[in-house]
Amino acid sequence: MEEDISIVSINNRNEKIRNFFTNNKNKIFAVLITIIILAIGFYIYDNHVSNEKKEISDKFNSITIEYKDSNKENTINNLIEIIKMKDPTYSPLSLYFIIDNNLVNNQETINKLFDLTINETSLDDEIKNLIIYKKALYNADSVEESDLLNMLNPLINSQSVWKSHALYLMAEYFYAQNQKQKSKEFFNKIINLEISNPDIRLQSEKRLNRDLSE
Repeated sequence: MEEDISIVSINNRNEKIRNFFTNNKNKIFAVLITIIILAIGFYIYDNHVSNEKKEISDKFNSITIEYKDSNKENTINNLIEIIKMKDPTYSPLSLYFIIDNNLVNNQETINKLFDLTINETSLDDEIKNLIIYKKALYNADSVEESDLLNMLNPLINSQSVWKSHALYLMAEYFYAQNQKQKSKEFFNKIINLEISNPDIRLQSEKRLNRDLSE
C-alpha cells in the first residue's frame, strides 16, 4: 500500500513537472535564448576589449621603442592619441613618457592632458591619486599657493597612500617661499599622520630638526 502511494506521488510530481514545462515552454525557451545571446555578446565584447588593449599596448611599445629626435613630432601626436583613448594603463604611461622626455614644453597643453587622464579615464583610485600628485609636482615651480593647494586638496583631505607626499610637497613649497611657519605646520602633519610614507616621515623629521627647530 505504501509503495502504491509512493508511486502515485512520484507520478503526480512528474506530471506537474511536465505540465509546468508544457505550459511555460515559450517563456523557458525565451530565457534560454536570452542567456545564450548574453553569453555570446559578453564573449564578443570581452574579445573586442582584449584585442583593443593589445593594439594599444603594441602601439605604445612601438612608439616608445622607436622614439628618436628625428620623429619627435610624430611621437608626440601618437602618444596624445593614446591618451585620448582613455586607456587606464597606457594613457597614463603615454603622458609620463611625454613629460619624462620633455617632448612638450607647453604647460597648458600638459595640464589639459593631465585633466583628461584624471577626469575622463577610468582609473583605480590610487592610480588617479598618483596622477594628481604628479600634476601638482609638475606645476609646483610655477603656480600660486592657492592653485597648488587646489590641486593637492583631493589627496590632503583623503586617506590616500599619496597623502604624505602631497603634504611634503606643500611643506617644501612653503619652505622655498621662506614661509617657515606654514612649512613647519605641514611637516608636523606628516609626522602625526599614521599612514605617512616612512621615507617621507624621515625626511620631514630631518627638515624639522635641521632647519625648523627654532
